[in-house]
Amino acid sequence: MTLLESAPMEPAPGNTPSYSVSELAFAMKRTLEDAYGFVRLRGEISKVTRHASGHIYLALKDERACIDGVVWKGSVRSLGCQPETGLEVIVTGRITTYPARSSYQLVIESMEPAGVGALLAQLERLKVKLQAEGLFDAAKKRALPASPAVIGVVTSPTGAVIRDILHRIRDRWPCRVLVWPVVVQGSEAAAQVAAAVRGFNALGAANALPRPDLIIVARGGGSIEDLWAFNDEALARTVADSAIPLISAVGHETDTTLIDFVSDRRAPTPTAAAEIATPVLADLKAQVLGLEQRTARAVQRTFELRRARLDSAARGLPRPEALLGLSSQRFDLAAGRLAAGLSLNVAAHERDLVGISGRLKPHLLHRPVAERAERLTNLPPRLAVAVARLIERREDRLEQQGRLLRSFHPEAPLSRGFALVRRSDGALIHASADLSPGEAIALKFADGIARAKVEGDAAKMTQRKQASPDQGNLF
Repeated sequence: MTLLESAPMEPAPGNTPSYSVSELAFAMKRTLEDAYGFVRLRGEISKVTRHASGHIYLALKDERACIDGVVWKGSVRSLGCQPETGLEVIVTGRITTYPARSSYQLVIESMEPAGVGALLAQLERLKVKLQAEGLFDAAKKRALPASPAVIGVVTSPTGAVIRDILHRIRDRWPCRVLVWPVVVQGSEAAAQVAAAVRGFNALGAANALPRPDLIIVARGGGSIEDLWAFNDEALARTVADSAIPLISAVGHETDTTLIDFVSDRRAPTPTAAAEIATPVLADLKAQVLGLEQRTARAVQRTFELRRARLDSAARGLPRPEALLGLSSQRFDLAAGRLAAGLSLNVAAHERDLVGISGRLKPHLLHRPVAERAERLTNLPPRLAVAVARLIERREDRLEQQGRLLRSFHPEAPLSRGFALVRRSDGALIHASADLSPGEAIALKFADGIARAKVEGDAAKMTQRKQASPDQGNLF
C-alpha cells in the first residue's frame, strides 16, 4: 500500500488531492511502522532522560545523524545494559512516529553494548562514579575474622568452583559452610547474587541457620561478557553495604570486576579465596605448641635469672653469725645474770615482808573492836531498841533462809526414803527412759551409796522412752 492509496482523497479542482494534517500524519505513521516493524540499530547514546513514570527517553546518534528513542517502563529491566550518555550500544525495536509533533522515534525493546570497548568505557564511568562516592575507600574495608566458624558461599551449586572451595576449606580449617545457590551468568545473575548477600546478612538468632562470619562470592573465569553481571551497580552497592566481611573471587587472577573494588578482600581465584578465609589448623596447632614451649623456656629462664640475682645479692650480705653474734652474746650474759637477779629480788621482798609482819600485833585489831563495842554500849536507849529489833528481824530472815535452804537441798529427800540415781560417770538420771539394759548405776541413800545394774528388755525400754513423757526433775 502506497501513501496515496492509504489516505482518502477529497474532490478538488485540478489533479492534486488535498489531505488534512491528521490524515497525513497518521498515514506516515502507518507507513513507517509497516516498513520498519523491526529495526536493529547501532549508535551512541545521548540526552538520557529518566521520567518519573519509569520511561526512559534518549537519543541515538552517529557522526552524521541522530534519532530519538524511548524505552517503555516494562522493558527497562530486561535491557542488557542501562542507558548512559556516551555509551555505544546496539538496540532493537520498531520505528514509530509521534503525530502531535510530526517526529519519529525508535521504541527500544532490547539494548546491548556495542563491543568490549563500550563495556569497558561503561565500566570505567561506573567506577569513577562509585569511587567519588567513597565506596572504594580503604577505611571502609572490614577485617576478616581470624577463625570463622561459619562461612557463606554465593556461587553456582553445579560448577567446579564450589567443589574446590569446599575441598580447600575441609583440608585447612574444618568449619560449617552455607552455600547459597545462584546463577553466575546472564541477566538474572546480578539480582540473585545481591539477594544472596542480603539474605546472609539477614540471618540471625531468630533463624534456624547461623549467621556467617564471612561471605565468599565466587565464579570461575570467562570473558568480560560472561563476568559482566558482577559489574552491576546495584550488586556493587549491596556488597559495599554488607555488614558481614566479604571476599570477591570472580574469574581468574587477571579478571577484574566492579565488586572487587567494593569488597573487603579480593582473591585471584575461588581456591585462593578459601585459603584467605581460613587459617591452617595444623599450623595453628604447631604455633600453639611453639608458644607453649617458648613460654616454658621463658619461665625457666626467669627462674634462673632470679636465682642468679638472689645469689649475687646474698653474696653482698653479711653472714648471719656476724649479724647475730653480738646480740647472742648479750642474751647469754643477761640469761646468766637472771637467776642471781631473781634470787636477790625474792630475798628483798622477803625482808620487806618480815619488816611489815613485825608491826602487825593482835592488839592492833582488838583495839578497833573494843572501841566499836564501847560505842554500841553507850548508844541511846531508843537507838539500842531499834538496833535490837533490826538484829532480831535479820536473825528471823536468816533462820527462814536456812530452813528454805535445807528443804531445797538435793540430799534432803534422802532422809525420807528417797535415793539419787547416778550413772557411773556421776551424771544424774532423771527418768527410767534414760537407762539402758546392762548399764551400771549408783544409788545414793541417806546412809551411803549402793551399786546396781539395770535389767530389762531394750525394745520395751525404748518404746517406753518414746511413749512416756518427761516427768521432770524431783530436785
